[in-house]
Amino acid sequence: MAALAQNTTDAPPPSPPAPSASAPSAAPAPALAPLRATGLLQETIPDAQRAQMPTFVFGDRIEGQADVRTVIEGNAELRRADTVIRAQRMEYLVEGDLAKAQGQVRINRAGNVYEGKELELRVNAFEGFFTDVQYQFLRNAAHGDSTRVDFIDRDRAVVHNATYTTCQRTDEASWQPDWVLRAKTIHLDMAEEVGTAEGAVLEFKGVPLLPFPYISFPLSEKRKSGLLPPTIGVDSLNGLEYAQPYYWNIAPNRDATLRAAIRAKRGVSAGGEFRYLEPTYRGQLSADVMPSDRLRGHDRWSYAVQHQATVQTGMGGLGLNLNLNRVSDDNYWRDFSRAGQQLTQRLLPGDATLSWGQGDMALQLRTLKWQTLQDTSAPIVPPYDRLPQLHWRYTPTQSLGGGLETRLEADTTRFRAQRSLTGQPNATRSYALAQISRPYLAPAGFITPRLQLHATQYQFDGPLADGRRSASRVLPTFSLDSGLVFEREASYLGRSFVQTLEPRAFYTYTPFRDQRLLPLYDTAANDFNFTTIYTENAFGGHDRLADNNLLTLGVTSRLLDPTTGAEAARFGVAQRLRFSDQDVTLPGSAPLDERLSDLLLGAGLQWTPQWGLDSTVQYNPKTGRSIRSTIGARYSPGNYRTVNAAYRLQRGTSEQIDIGWQWPLNDLWGDKGQELGAGRGQGGGRWYSVGRLNYSLQDRKLVDTVVGLEYDGCCWIGRVVLERLQSSVTTSNTRLLFQLEFVGFSRLSLGASPLASLKQNIPRYQYLREQVSTPSRFSNYD
Repeated sequence: MAALAQNTTDAPPPSPPAPSASAPSAAPAPALAPLRATGLLQETIPDAQRAQMPTFVFGDRIEGQADVRTVIEGNAELRRADTVIRAQRMEYLVEGDLAKAQGQVRINRAGNVYEGKELELRVNAFEGFFTDVQYQFLRNAAHGDSTRVDFIDRDRAVVHNATYTTCQRTDEASWQPDWVLRAKTIHLDMAEEVGTAEGAVLEFKGVPLLPFPYISFPLSEKRKSGLLPPTIGVDSLNGLEYAQPYYWNIAPNRDATLRAAIRAKRGVSAGGEFRYLEPTYRGQLSADVMPSDRLRGHDRWSYAVQHQATVQTGMGGLGLNLNLNRVSDDNYWRDFSRAGQQLTQRLLPGDATLSWGQGDMALQLRTLKWQTLQDTSAPIVPPYDRLPQLHWRYTPTQSLGGGLETRLEADTTRFRAQRSLTGQPNATRSYALAQISRPYLAPAGFITPRLQLHATQYQFDGPLADGRRSASRVLPTFSLDSGLVFEREASYLGRSFVQTLEPRAFYTYTPFRDQRLLPLYDTAANDFNFTTIYTENAFGGHDRLADNNLLTLGVTSRLLDPTTGAEAARFGVAQRLRFSDQDVTLPGSAPLDERLSDLLLGAGLQWTPQWGLDSTVQYNPKTGRSIRSTIGARYSPGNYRTVNAAYRLQRGTSEQIDIGWQWPLNDLWGDKGQELGAGRGQGGGRWYSVGRLNYSLQDRKLVDTVVGLEYDGCCWIGRVVLERLQSSVTTSNTRLLFQLEFVGFSRLSLGASPLASLKQNIPRYQYLREQVSTPSRFSNYD
């Protein structure tokens, strides 16, 4: 055995010395040194360091001339940095750094393995050729064979008469991959992690599927420029549809996707999306156009702009946020699918915000203009534009003397909308809010008195019902929030817990001011839940301040794991006790004169990581019926096994059941699969059922339906999904989505991508193949 120099980075560890024959047999074994992290075993070796690394050669018989030529016979091995060459016979020429090897030749370079008959390679430059080669790549476990591989440099190679697949070879002599790409030549670029094939044919189950005169494909999860797989589909709205996207990887922090489509019933469309990410700003621009849509008889278009920027200056931080969305017409939201397109909601904001902040102070200038897409069968009143809004806030982080805390807020907004639709005048509204509180905090509880003063001024562009063109309102609000925390050790169902009992009392008082004639610009009733029941105002916004004289009483009990603090169970109840009528209401609502509000009941269970339950019930003691109920349950015993169910009731409005799932069908006949971890499936040959059903008990019909099957063929995945989504009260869009995914290569879709639909509609859905970590070269280290 010979070594040309001492290796300090990737040399094999020296063999331990043989035990001495005279050593005492009872001598204690020496203590093992603890493992320590080292920078010597580097994932990527810099070029300058690589050139200085030594070369090691091993074999049964070594001869030659030092620094000129070395011949190794039998179990020959050459090792340098992350490159290892093994063969039956090897010749190494120092001049030219050339290795020649014959007989069972094997190269392992950074985890990528090549095996063949004859090799000539300039080791450091990794330049040469290899004949009759079988190869396997570390990143995506792809492999194949070829008549010859030409190594251009350490990152590039040309493979001739090649095959390429990610199907793992078995020991059977008759083994054939389920899918394989056969090509005249394949160019591999490990730096860009991209392969390009010429004269290629994709075979599936032995049947030629698609010919490719030229195709590029990824060698890892890294993004690359090129044509993406086309989408071919049929749905009830577009008819036969063909879409071809192109991805442009402009830079590591910028990319673009261009798309073109032909829809048999409607015409052609084109569009694109551009994304960028910089240290101080980021954003996304997208646009689509369809000239002369035959469905509607006119041009269709849409665009969306999202931009966020922050800049630090000597006078504070500046921020700019843009969220601009516009479409061509009122029917756009109905005609374009929710799963694959943006801009399909009926309220589209055009929002621009310039903000400044320094220390405890913040200032914001905002303009917001809505586009409202109307439906004649279900018209909506458009929200008010803010043209503009100026908002100032002062929130000291340190308390004042005596533990007092304060907050100041001021705002002026010009509200504009179409008066024929809103039925009330436009206005400029200004308000100021001052708040002071004194929290008393202790481990066993808290008490916080708070005083607020709210002053509002209106200037209208038309008269109110009483002829006024201006109005003002000044109201104080007092509140007292308090709570206690009791703890005890408890045991239920054989488990130990820390059980808490947390009573809470919240009192608030606001005097009455007649606000019936004031228009509503940004105000609505708050949702009645465990958060809003402990707030001073029953309304969100600033056009109504409820006259309150009420006390909210509630209690919560929780079961906590004594070691982790995780919440295993939570139970709560809360109710308001009103001491006087609430006369300030929204238009069309009667004053509240009941002394006791509806009862809020809530429960949540997380008894094990697999099971989860969360429920809230709004119960009316007077009628003995629930006004609104939400009950949701989840069962997730492992990867790719999840069932979610929810029941939602809003008395007199809607009653729905929602079920979503992802589950292996093989479980039905006792095949439980393998626990390979997230992103790796549960083994080949397994079927999965996926779906979501949203059923309206009130209308006795399915509102949204997504059901499908996935088959994991180990190196390929098949998906078929039937999707029916409600687009309006009377219309829906139905699509059949099909996809064949060749793992580590590409996805071919019939219709839009079913993956996007499944991810959007099924809570906790998991991809069967998703690389969660990049494999290290040391995971395949010789």
